[in-house]
Amino acid sequence: MDVLVLIDKLDDLVHNARPVPLTDQVRVDREEIYDLLDQMRATIPEEIKQARWIVKERQEMLAEAKREAERIVKEAREREIRLGAEDYADDILSTLEVNLQKFLQAVQRGRDRLQGREREPSEIG
Repeated sequence: MDVLVLIDKLDDLVHNARPVPLTDQVRVDREEIYDLLDQMRATIPEEIKQARWIVKERQEMLAEAKREAERIVKEAREREIRLGAEDYADDILSTLEVNLQKFLQAVQRGRDRLQGREREPSEIG
C-alpha cells in the first residue's frame, strides 16, 4: 500500500474520531493508529532506502574527489617550487660560471705577466 494512502487513512481516522465532550480532543482507537503506523513503516519505498545509500555514496565520492584535487594542487605547487628553485640555481650557477671565467682569465693574465709573455701594446699588430 502507498504511504500517501496510509496517511489519508490516518487523517480520516482522526477526522472521523469521536469528540471528547467539552474539549477539542477526540478519541481514537490506539490499535488502529498503531496498525496504520506499522503499515507506513512497512511500505516506505525501497527508493528512499536507495536514495539514502546514493546520498552517502555521493558524499564519499565528493570527499574522495576533494582529497584528490588537494593532492593534485599540492603536487603542482611542489613542482612549481622545484622548477623555481631549479631556475634560481641555474641563474646562480650561470653567474658563478661567468665570474669563474673572468677569474681564470685574470689568473692566466697574471701568470703570463709573471712569465713575461704579455706583449706590450706597441708590439701587438
